[in-house]
Amino acid sequence: MSTISRDEVARVAALARIELRPDEVDRLAGELDVIVDAIAQISSVATPDVPATSHPLPLTNVYREDVPVPALAVADVLAGAPDAQDGRFAVPQILGEE
Repeated sequence: MSTISRDEVARVAALARIELRPDEVDRLAGELDVIVDAIAQISSVATPDVPATSHPLPLTNVYREDVPVPALAVADVLAGAPDAQDGRFAVPQILGEE
């Protein structure tokens, strides 16, 4: 039994301003129906004692510890800059001054 009709696919496509040919509407209705059926099967198996997960395997944070270190000296930072003025990067102006 189809839960996604051709009319629903055509309506959503129109709302999204997507032009679909009649054969595309038929194909998408079938594909979306398969997706809805798969979700229904999963929902029927899910029980309150099974926690929702976003990933089948447990993941842990692999980032290093955030350790504060002294900042770089301004002269070292500006050493590779093409142009610097008053201890800052100098870049070409792109907006007019008002």
